[in-house]
Amino acid sequence: MVTVHDVARAAGVSISTVSRALTAPERVAAATRDRVTRVAAELGYRPNLAASGLRMGRTHAVGLLVPDLENPYFASVTKSVQARARAEGYEVFVADTDEDADVEPELIGALAARTDGLLLASPRSGEAELRTALDGLTAVLASRELPAAAPGTGDGTDADSAAPDAVPFVAVDDADGVAQILGHLHALGHRRVGVAAGPPSSWSGRRRVAGLVTAAARWDLELVRLGTFQPYFAGGTQAADHAVASGVTAVVAFNDLMALGILDRLRQRGIDVPGRMSVVGFDDVQLATLVSPALTTVHAPLARLGRRAVDLLLARLRGGTPASVQLPVELTIRGSSGPAPAGTD
Repeated sequence: MVTVHDVARAAGVSISTVSRALTAPERVAAATRDRVTRVAAELGYRPNLAASGLRMGRTHAVGLLVPDLENPYFASVTKSVQARARAEGYEVFVADTDEDADVEPELIGALAARTDGLLLASPRSGEAELRTALDGLTAVLASRELPAAAPGTGDGTDADSAAPDAVPFVAVDDADGVAQILGHLHALGHRRVGVAAGPPSSWSGRRRVAGLVTAAARWDLELVRLGTFQPYFAGGTQAADHAVASGVTAVVAFNDLMALGILDRLRQRGIDVPGRMSVVGFDDVQLATLVSPALTTVHAPLARLGRRAVDLLLARLRGGTPASVQLPVELTIRGSSGPAPAGTD
């Protein structure tokens, strides 16, 4: 059976452009509209009338796309999104990309066909790919920014259409969070700090590294970049060995899962935490308090982030133009950070 994906691929446009060309042709440039309708006819594509009805805003459902539901960060966000949406009379369809940016456009199209609007948590796609996938859709981003494109750049499908506006987003204050971390470590006497960065595709990860660089200059600290690692426990296991080899006295991990992997590996190697090395995470997931020593980490208000993201999306669905939101964070000091070892300077 021919699908909208087939039509979009053959016509060289996005799925949302196909949908608009067939259901709201006045919103699509004439040349693009004609190409889509011709390809659809040639392939024998028949629009799903039920799905078309859903796209007209009558589903009372929203879609949520996350990179990894096994990550407690996204599990917490998902739970708060579902609670807030259901309180407002909306159901939530959830899709997991398994940290694979290549499948994001397909899942966005699938969710868009069944919902009134989309909420994307930390999408990994590049800006151009994300704009194309979201073209014509009502969406909000969480922990990711997608600035407005310059006029004429659009998504590459409707050359004579206006550039899309910036997509509203809600995020935590990553720069302030890592600044609090380095201020804490500096006060404890640490002067050489390792950075276990997350995947390059992570917008939050890039913001945190940039914030660390700025804060390190303020506190006159030496940052040692240990590398980029997968945002999992196993990624932290790898980062720990790099930290030991580098001679740093403290490690700042991209997220709590990595930090927990670092703690476990250091324990296996007989390295005392925090006596010989301090470890700090970011997010403050529930697991951070269930290890020994408990993890020092930046508390990100994940439940609030999910709720605000839903509020932004519903405001858009009701015709509003909500402003993006940045939420404050706070360092939570626990047992995994302590004074720098004697003799270090």
